[in-house]
Amino acid sequence: MSSLKFGEAATQDVRGAVQFLKARCPKVGVTGFCMGGVLTLMALANVPEVDAGVAWYGFPSPEHLEAGNIRVPLMGHWATQDAAFAIATVDVLEEKFRAAKLDYTGHRYLAYHAFANETAVGRGRIPISQYDAAWAQMAWDRTLRFFGRHLG
Repeated sequence: MSSLKFGEAATQDVRGAVQFLKARCPKVGVTGFCMGGVLTLMALANVPEVDAGVAWYGFPSPEHLEAGNIRVPLMGHWATQDAAFAIATVDVLEEKFRAAKLDYTGHRYLAYHAFANETAVGRGRIPISQYDAAWAQMAWDRTLRFFGRHLG
C-alpha cells in the first residue's frame, strides 16, 4: 500500500475496469474499504464514467482530493474510533464536500477501523481494527439501498 500511486491506480486501473463494465451495463458504481476507500474517492474525482460511489473508512489526504471534480452521488462510512483514518480528518473532508456542493451522505459508526471486515479481530488494549456485526449490517443495508437508488 505504501508504494501504490493512488492517482495512477484510480485513473488507469479503476478507470479501465469501469470502462469495461460500462460497455456491458448502463451504470457502474465504485466501492472500496480502507485503501479501496481512498481509491474510490480518487476514482470519483478522476473517472468520468463512474455513476456513484461508496467509500468505507478510507480516504486520501483532503489536500490531495479535488472534491469539486466529483459529480456523482457519494456515500461514506466512517468509524469514530478509527486509529488509521482519524475522524477529525473526516470532518475536514466533509467540509470540502459541503463546499463543493456534492450529493453526499456520510454515516458515522461508534466502531474501529475495518468494522465491516469479518476477519478483523482487535488485539491489545486499544484495537486498531475490530469487526462489528451490527454496524456492518447497517452499513451494508445503506450501501445496497444507495446503489439501488443510483444505479438501478
